[in-house]
Amino acid sequence: MLGLLVVVYFGYHAVQGDRGVLALARLNREIDEAHTQLDKLKAEEESLQARVTRLSPESLDPDLLDERARTMLNRVRPDEVIIRLDGPS
Repeated sequence: MLGLLVVVYFGYHAVQGDRGVLALARLNREIDEAHTQLDKLKAEEESLQARVTRLSPESLDPDLLDERARTMLNRVRPDEVIIRLDGPS
């Protein structure tokens, strides 16, 4: 009888315990989610790095520079037409 209780005890903890099968499955899901988030962040970093490169003095993109300057200074040229789209309230 004692042997059966020991087997049940260890069997239960092998499945439900901190290092059991269910915990392993949960950790694998968390790892997959972290890899997905890491991939998204790496893509965002590459995009931002490309913009920084285009604004560096060695390879200056005049269109991007003009866009950033006008956005930061809140300016428009006299020949531009502004169409304002109001989003949902």
